[in-house]
Amino acid sequence: MADTPPAAPLSPSLSPGGFLLNAGGAFAALLGLVWLWVLAMPLAFLDPEYPSWLAKQQLLAACDTRGLLILGDSRAATGVMPALLPVQATNLAVGGGKAIEALAAFDRALRCPTRPQRIVLSLDAVHFTRPDLFWERAARFGFVDGGEIATLRRVSHELGDLSLYELKDSGGPPPLLRDALYRIGFPALYAGSLLKGGLALRLPRNRRALHMGLAARGHYFFGTAGGSGAVAADAHLRGFQPLPVLIWYFDRLLERAEAAGVGIDFLAMPMNDATAREVDPAVRHAFRAWLATREAKHPGFRVLGEVMPHWPDRFFGDGFAHLNPEGAARFSAGLASCLAPAGLPASGLDPVTLDPACVQRLQAAPPSTQNEAQNGWFKDTGPDASASVAPISKRGS
Repeated sequence: MADTPPAAPLSPSLSPGGFLLNAGGAFAALLGLVWLWVLAMPLAFLDPEYPSWLAKQQLLAACDTRGLLILGDSRAATGVMPALLPVQATNLAVGGGKAIEALAAFDRALRCPTRPQRIVLSLDAVHFTRPDLFWERAARFGFVDGGEIATLRRVSHELGDLSLYELKDSGGPPPLLRDALYRIGFPALYAGSLLKGGLALRLPRNRRALHMGLAARGHYFFGTAGGSGAVAADAHLRGFQPLPVLIWYFDRLLERAEAAGVGIDFLAMPMNDATAREVDPAVRHAFRAWLATREAKHPGFRVLGEVMPHWPDRFFGDGFAHLNPEGAARFSAGLASCLAPAGLPASGLDPVTLDPACVQRLQAAPPSTQNEAQNGWFKDTGPDASASVAPISKRGS
């Protein structure tokens, strides 16, 4: 019987070690490509709200922030339309915004050659008392950088308040690793968006939203329904106890503005009647009393009108008390009357001031029509008068 010839040696590429090496190389190459895509093209796959945040970042990068600067949460983002105001205005309020996002935006504006003339700041009580969407929005969307996250880590540990810093989904990486991953834009942080967005399926829509956000100078909508009687989160507060870490950021914002000579007007956006009816009066009183302590300490900070005003349900577009297009247009047109300098033509060079009595009337009830607000709605009202809009109520942040 003939001897069986020896088996040919395996090619290095077919050996177990070679296969693993090739597979590892292919995975590394794929990861590198995805990583580059995440860093270079976030507009192609990130959530539909991202382009609205990006528009605000681009306005800041271009130093297009002179005049009136609107900072705050989503109610301010939807409720103040710069295009309807008689002065240069930029809306940098963001969904889930708190004092930390407001401070980040203001710090960037201070680096510009021309500083804002005045800030309108609007934060509801919930965004002082609960951590909300920081990692899902501000960190993922690049609104805060690595240095600002490091500051949050330091301040949180110094204050013993980790409610915001350690807020994460179950199963997420430990905080220090998470911070590092955000600094380098590691793809795993964006896996959900990459899968839902199909790498680039969101690009056309997100590009349109970005152009709209830039054209609207940072304004954007959430719900656009023709009314909402849903009860928002404000009604579920059983006390007003601001988080220490958010107090720290709020105080830093007031201090930086004071040092820069920029006044801040705290202007609460209206919630719907359905929510207002269920708000604990003690929350309202405690919220106003706490803000008064900041007014006493910072002469450049003032609270205008009510801290939890409300409008009829028909002017709201969702269950979070966001003004719908009609409500936002009415509020902005009314705010324009409160901003227009008496006897001066409207221009970006006019002094930016708000009339407190006018703001109080605006908060009390919307103008009957946008034209009435733009054509002197308040001129026919007395100091304690409000617009003749019959409130309607249904059964709602």
